[in-house]
Amino acid sequence: MASIELHGISKTWGETTALHGVSLRIEPGSFCVLLGPSGCGKSTTLRIIAGLESASAGRLHIDGRDVTALPPAQRGVAMVFQNYALFPHLNAADNITFGLSVRRVAPAERAERLRETAALLGLTSLLERKPSQLSGGQQQRVALGRALVARARVCLMDEPLSNLDAQLRQEMRRELRELQQQLKLTVVYVTHDQAEAMSMADQVVLLAQGRVEQHGAPRELYARPATTFAARFIGTPPMNLIALDGGRIAGSAVDAGAPGAAATIGLRPEDIALDGDRPVAAVVRSAEYLGADLVLACAVGSQTVLVRTSGQHRARTGERVTLHWAARAVHAFDAAGQRLQ
Repeated sequence: MASIELHGISKTWGETTALHGVSLRIEPGSFCVLLGPSGCGKSTTLRIIAGLESASAGRLHIDGRDVTALPPAQRGVAMVFQNYALFPHLNAADNITFGLSVRRVAPAERAERLRETAALLGLTSLLERKPSQLSGGQQQRVALGRALVARARVCLMDEPLSNLDAQLRQEMRRELRELQQQLKLTVVYVTHDQAEAMSMADQVVLLAQGRVEQHGAPRELYARPATTFAARFIGTPPMNLIALDGGRIAGSAVDAGAPGAAATIGLRPEDIALDGDRPVAAVVRSAEYLGADLVLACAVGSQTVLVRTSGQHRARTGERVTLHWAARAVHAFDAAGQRLQ
């Protein structure tokens, strides 16, 4: 296990700045997910930790050691790439042990490490196959095995599940998390998929335009988003962000029940009920049936409010409904998009 500390890490290319003074601590043995949309700087951050990119400013420490100027081979990290990067002419066994061969690890030790890693990942019967003879999930396991066989203290993963189908991604999320806990690895995992972040992470670092928007446990980001960006990015369907006009929902006479400084309120679709003690009149604009759930887009004044309700409910476009939410469900944000306490 090893901790990772970023102190004011910046990265620029000419006039373009990818990272703006990112500071962060990743605890040893934790599963940290760098989350955000394309172009937010998450892969650049990962590559700087790996040593594949050099920081323009700032310092990087791994397990208390300054590795800012060290090459990748001296950082004690292993990496799993998005495209797996397997050699097509080598079988699974040789792909897994390739790095050990380059470092001239003794054949007996290579064989023992291969045996242990293959057993751990369920690859024992597939070691003689070449990548073209493996499924996507099996190739992903081989790529992971190549990282694990090095016995590095830190494992870096750059969207390793993005090439898999939905069901296999769900299975691999569970397997990766169990494997990380079993081996007590420090994992830094890059994804744009919030479902991966919420289901696997001990710590989520949400990035936007090269800056840390918010970081913390998944439950913390969901329950108390620090900004309107975090509020919209975390949660499916996303949080409703409803504009206010004089303390009322814009285009209506509905009192938002928010502090005077609030310019926007946030409401989770699952926190809004149909009917209630203090109903808010609304009109259904559209309905999306998802099996267990039904997501209604409802007009309240000039605002559109998503409501997540039971899939057994039936609603038609143009139908008039009433909505209700508890006061504690309201998140208030100022004009700059920052959370109001």
